[in-house]
Amino acid sequence: MRALALVLLCAACHKGHDEGPEPPPISAPWSDDFERSELGADWRATGGGYQLVNGAVNAQGAFNHPLWLRKKLPRDATIELDAWSTSPDGDIKVELFGDGRSFDPDQGRYTATSYVAVMGGWKNSKSQIARLDEHGKDIAAVARPPVEPNKHYHWKFVRQGGRLDWFVDDMTTPFLTFEDPKPLEGAGHEHFGLDNWQTDTWFDNLRITPL
Repeated sequence: MRALALVLLCAACHKGHDEGPEPPPISAPWSDDFERSELGADWRATGGGYQLVNGAVNAQGAFNHPLWLRKKLPRDATIELDAWSTSPDGDIKVELFGDGRSFDPDQGRYTATSYVAVMGGWKNSKSQIARLDEHGKDIAAVARPPVEPNKHYHWKFVRQGGRLDWFVDDMTTPFLTFEDPKPLEGAGHEHFGLDNWQTDTWFDNLRITPL
């Protein structure tokens, strides 16, 4: 009975930690420079130990527990941010157009609700955009170039219709393009998330612009 009471008490405490009302969707250019001490109400942590350090988001060992932006994305949008890793293993990751809540419950084969963009994954051997399953076959991938430790990369994602372009530093030529005949859209595919497996990764200067 004592154990049950403790479980119920913890559940009540968790329920009492209300996230508050859902923030309004993004309908005009929006940005977050993370220059504060707490993530704030616009973000939903699913675990992973994300923290703000010197005006940037740091994650290490999150094991596919994304930090989701609670604000809904426009159907077509440009999403820009700076990203880097201190590790020679690279492995910098974000999720685009997901459900805003999902995470890997058991560090197994995680099936996302989003497009998963990974730069320098698999011990810095390849980069890819995956639709739902980063270990599946519905991907666009390239084996160049590896992530350089401590180098700050500027990423830009542009989603219009069924096409998702990913630019890295060069804003004229896509680093990768994913063409989707059945785009992820509507309920369950309206959120952006910062993600991480194990390496020390950093994110800053997020900017989202409706198209």
